[in-house]
Amino acid sequence: MRVLAAVDKFRGTATAHEVARAIADACWTTGHECVELPMADGGEGTLAALGSANRTLQVQGPLGAPVQAPWRFHRGTAVIEMALASGLQLVGGAPHNDVIAASTIGTGQLIDAALNLGADRIIVCLGGSATTDGGLGAVQAITVPARLKRVEFLVACDVTTNFLDAADVFAAQKGATATQIKFLTTRLTGTAEHYRQRFNVDVTRIAGSGAAGGLAGGLFALGATLMPGFDIVAEEVGLYAAMENCDVIITGEGQLDDTSFDGKVVGSIAALGKQQRKTVHAICGDVHASARTHLKRLGVGATSLRETFGDDGLTATTRCVEQAAAQWLAAREA
Repeated sequence: MRVLAAVDKFRGTATAHEVARAIADACWTTGHECVELPMADGGEGTLAALGSANRTLQVQGPLGAPVQAPWRFHRGTAVIEMALASGLQLVGGAPHNDVIAASTIGTGQLIDAALNLGADRIIVCLGGSATTDGGLGAVQAITVPARLKRVEFLVACDVTTNFLDAADVFAAQKGATATQIKFLTTRLTGTAEHYRQRFNVDVTRIAGSGAAGGLAGGLFALGATLMPGFDIVAEEVGLYAAMENCDVIITGEGQLDDTSFDGKVVGSIAALGKQQRKTVHAICGDVHASARTHLKRLGVGATSLRETFGDDGLTATTRCVEQAAAQWLAAREA
């Protein structure tokens, strides 16, 4: 069989590349061909899926301290992952974040650097942000915003949240109190008015504009096209052709739940597989009960590493993925 390994990362334990390689190892030992296709949905890990970083730039981190931000520039295309410049991980997580002060300046500095290098295409990947500044820091860090009108400017979103809902939906995860969430929402309202007056754009009407604490809205005001992150990655890595040329598909992610079927990798692969009448199997660290209805609807089987291998399934991830893939492939031939 020709197996397509189209997988997302297992957050905290294995990258998408490592998981795809583990599936390929299982195919090799069972006598099958494998095409490795690490995937992402526009959030953390998207830069790696789109070719990995080949540059580093010192920028202003979310709370002002300088950070070395990896990014990619190749043949006129820049790929920027905002989490690597303005991400929550850079401040040590929610307990160490200052949600009021956190800024997207560093992400804007990366965009500015790409423009200075003559980029004709810029992809900004959202997700994992420390910020709820409506993207104002990034907008202000771009020295000549009008240059963006001359490039293909894409923003990969992994949520559909609206601009004014960004604080209510996500700020608590970034360390905000109830009082701070109210303040941030009021500030987002003011930022939206600023964009309306400066750029004649109403970001509050755009689905996905609240992604990354409103950064998506700020970049939209500068002329960016907001797109589902999965769609951007799928196009860039040649997913559709790879699916047509395979016999079966193995996908996966760390935690499979009902949100996995809302623009995320596993749900999107499963839906495409059903359209193309391909057999799809998901190997995940854990499979929540909330995912079972979706799996049944799409005709997708799933292996939970936690259920199959116990604690090893969540720690020795790649070894368990390889074993699970080998077992599934063997069962198909039995």
